[in-house]
Amino acid sequence: MTSPVSPHTTKGSAGDRLKWVGRAIRRVEDPVLVQGRGHFTADLPAAHWVRFVRSPVAAGTIKSITAPDGATVVTAADLVGVKPITPMLHKFEYRAVGQPVLADGQVRFVGEAVAAVVAASEEEAEDIVDLVELDIDETRPLVDSRDALQPDAPQIHGVAPGNVILKGQFKTEGFDAVWSSAARIVKIDARSHRQNATPMEARAAHAVCDPSSGRVTLTCTTQMPHLVRTAIADLLGMPESELRVIAPDVGGGFGQKMSLCTEYVLLVWLARKLRSSVAWTEDRRENLIASFHSRDQYVTLEAAFDADARLLALRTDIVSNVGAYSCFPTTSGVEPLMAMAEMPGPYDFRHYQCLARGVLTNTCTMAAYRGVSRPIITFTLERLMDKAAKAFAIDPVDIRRRNLISAFPYTSAMGLVYDDATYRETLEMAVKAVDMPAFRARQQAARAKGKYLGIGFATFSERTGYGSPAFAARGMEITPGWETVHITVDPSGFVEVRIGSSPHGQGLRTTLAQIVADEIGVPPEMIKVVHGDTDTAPYGWGTFASRSLVISGGASLIAARKVRAKLIKIASHMLEAAADDIVLEDGQAKVAGTDRTVTIARMAREIYTQTHRFKGELEPGLSESGTYDPPGTFSNACHVAMVELDPETGFVKVDRYLVAEDAGRIINPMIADGQVHGGVAQGIGNALLEEIVYDEGGGILTASLADYMPPTAHEIPAIELHHIETPSTESITKAKGLGEGGTIGPPAAVLNAINDALTPFGVEIDTIPATPQRIRAALRKAETAA
Repeated sequence: MTSPVSPHTTKGSAGDRLKWVGRAIRRVEDPVLVQGRGHFTADLPAAHWVRFVRSPVAAGTIKSITAPDGATVVTAADLVGVKPITPMLHKFEYRAVGQPVLADGQVRFVGEAVAAVVAASEEEAEDIVDLVELDIDETRPLVDSRDALQPDAPQIHGVAPGNVILKGQFKTEGFDAVWSSAARIVKIDARSHRQNATPMEARAAHAVCDPSSGRVTLTCTTQMPHLVRTAIADLLGMPESELRVIAPDVGGGFGQKMSLCTEYVLLVWLARKLRSSVAWTEDRRENLIASFHSRDQYVTLEAAFDADARLLALRTDIVSNVGAYSCFPTTSGVEPLMAMAEMPGPYDFRHYQCLARGVLTNTCTMAAYRGVSRPIITFTLERLMDKAAKAFAIDPVDIRRRNLISAFPYTSAMGLVYDDATYRETLEMAVKAVDMPAFRARQQAARAKGKYLGIGFATFSERTGYGSPAFAARGMEITPGWETVHITVDPSGFVEVRIGSSPHGQGLRTTLAQIVADEIGVPPEMIKVVHGDTDTAPYGWGTFASRSLVISGGASLIAARKVRAKLIKIASHMLEAAADDIVLEDGQAKVAGTDRTVTIARMAREIYTQTHRFKGELEPGLSESGTYDPPGTFSNACHVAMVELDPETGFVKVDRYLVAEDAGRIINPMIADGQVHGGVAQGIGNALLEEIVYDEGGGILTASLADYMPPTAHEIPAIELHHIETPSTESITKAKGLGEGGTIGPPAAVLNAINDALTPFGVEIDTIPATPQRIRAALRKAETAA
């Protein structure tokens, strides 16, 4: 059954024999979930429950840990032989910082796990946690990355002098001469405050040891089950064959569940020690203080323009607060290095200089969150373009028209190759849809009545579906990228697709089934996609970075083409026809131009049970594999926000939100629209509401959803979507990724709209989130200056 979707414009060939790709069929994942029949980690029973004693201070030396009599409390002293989590880069002056599974001698952020209590129930474990006494000799904490860079700042890790864990530097040849020739320099000092991904389901883990074999099964909320198995086996010194990892239904990940957390390592260690089952379910407070944070950056960006407002060069200084440790496997370079590589965005210029630093502080470790650095890159660059438009006294749309890339393939100043895209076309589509003259007329009329409306644009590119070459360029010790898919048609004619990717809400079981269905001629309901279990799924890298449909989809297509080729050979033999005359569709093979047919189910049964009929020309069975490792492809979009701002309270209402997006071939329009809708909602939260706040002592002031405020339906307007489909030449399915695009544009679009509304007051906001308090502070400052 199909559902209504947003309008689409397709460029290029729609492709042959695509019966299922491009259709908005309903997600096969949904019935189980909406009926409450899903299987989540926290549903599993356990003999033992774990709660963590967490540091109440941001920095200090542990003097003693005193447990109540009779309680089972594990500390670092018990974990003899357990290695620290130590992700590694081999470039960018990276300093390898290890994170102990439990704090060993030092605590480095509020919420760091110091000890683990094991009890018969969660409630009992929680009560014991309150009775454990910690004696910590506090030291001076560093919360702000600028303070951590000061010459007299304490050293958080001795191996990282100056608290700089990595430094990326880049400068194009001839930069200085071009910079000095500029007619005008425009500058922005942008600030992005810290966020938390706040998935609906917080982290959870359940580990059970088979007492006879000693093998452990870890069920956990992860996006990367295979790498979790590899990493934990390494840390505990156990064979990977003795550890099975299962990612069941996962209630949102957004990158936060991509990184390996210390708690999972400890649970496997406990299960082996106790030869029993142990479980831990994170509560919301723990998630907000101790689960990976993101996007705490200062960015200074300068742009050199010629006299016609054409961009000549960019120069930027990026300071990324990476927290107390480095996340595994991507390392703390994931934000600053992405910011350095992708800052040029969708604009056409040839000269670029960048300094990007990852700075250690006494805060929760940073890791990837949907979009990673791109929301900050886009916010900073798009705010700068609006400032430049103002400096040149031209329209914000016009300055983008003059500078957007229009010829492809295009090599950026950083050396990234952009494939075919529609930067200008999506901008014009958005401009037409919002009717700028009509909006400006409403804006002027509203100002006369004391109401302040604003409109903001954000154009951006999104690097998606990139394989191991992109990660290898960072010098990663562990280089993810490729994916493998195994497809089996069983003797009954049903199809099983086993994937290494591990979806958690993206609808991948549906979209991959559509790709395979078109290739081998069976309906999607006959295809089962299996994932998330290291015992049954091929080794893979999981779900992140808008990669799954491009890479896992590509591997699925490769494997399906092999299955198709074998099916045609089987049909050719059974129907006594030339292979070129065989057509696979509607669950059967046909000889073109005749009424001769044979069902795929019968062919499958024959190749398993009647192999002698094929006289040794075909091997028994019907199973094939495909592996795909592409260079990557660039999606693009233009987002537009319309807001109303109340200068008396600082409150901002988003009245209308529009997206014009090009993500290549759309496999399932309904799922594509849903991905953009969810991303935009998160992006509006990033722009207006969500902020992890630390006090000067490193304590978190936003430890509940009463203080940390994700958006609700009340804050999100109806989202208007328009798609252009430019089939990608860098993706075997012609699809591009779009999982993160919805999140990237809103901070820039909403902030530009706010600043447009603030124009009569002569103030600007270059900080996200733009809370009512910050807007009122800017207005008060302007009033005082006047």
